[in-house]
Amino acid sequence: MYWNKRSNINLNDIFMNDLKGKIAVVTGGNSGIGYATAKRFKESGATVAISGRSKERVEKASQELGTKGYIADVSDLGAIDRLVSTVENELGKVDILFVNAGIFKPAPVGQITEELFDHQMGINFKGAVFTIEKFLPILNDGASIINLSSVNAYTGMPNTAVYAASKAAMNSYTRTASTELAPRKIRVNSVNPGPVNTPLFGKTGMDEEQISGFAEAFQNRIPLKRFGTPEDIAKLVTFLASDDASFITGAEYNIDGGVIINPLLS
Repeated sequence: MYWNKRSNINLNDIFMNDLKGKIAVVTGGNSGIGYATAKRFKESGATVAISGRSKERVEKASQELGTKGYIADVSDLGAIDRLVSTVENELGKVDILFVNAGIFKPAPVGQITEELFDHQMGINFKGAVFTIEKFLPILNDGASIINLSSVNAYTGMPNTAVYAASKAAMNSYTRTASTELAPRKIRVNSVNPGPVNTPLFGKTGMDEEQISGFAEAFQNRIPLKRFGTPEDIAKLVTFLASDDASFITGAEYNIDGGVIINPLLS
């Protein structure tokens, strides 16, 4: 705890409680960026609910975080309907929606299957869009929506054609949604992380040696010479969720250690 001795103000109250009294929902909140952001939201004073596909992981994460936890696969529109209904019944209207649930399945052009395309677009784009569509009736006017995208939407990185397309689509949707929802003072923004240490890479099908080699090669191309952490992203998302960002909408924030501005740096 930090105190300003001259004014006798608890600085934690200024910098950590800017979400006090707000209701926040984080999809994919049981691990990685979603988990770190839910933790940050709660520390900042919000009442938080997380959702995810795995009952075991959601229950474990919600107990650790001290949040509500709900099971919902965003590729299933019926599951989103049930999530919205439960959140409304148990928490009421929502002030912050962090659309974070997503998957990363690499495949080179020429080896993209219909199953891979449908699965990745179904969660990363369709699932994100309908999460917002279905939550809109229970969002308060003046709410904040933050969509988790990726710098891959712009990098042309090999083996990410479908993943990158899903994120580019999300950013395009964000810009249009921010315009249409402005009359309700609902702000919609995107966050574009670069490489971040999360469990996502472990779900790609690559073995540990491949992941390690990929990480080492990629890290050398990052101007700041490190991967981001989930907490790095959580801090930015929390800012965008807060009233400190009340004049920001339709924006994209790259948080990537400089990758996108120096793509040829090695």
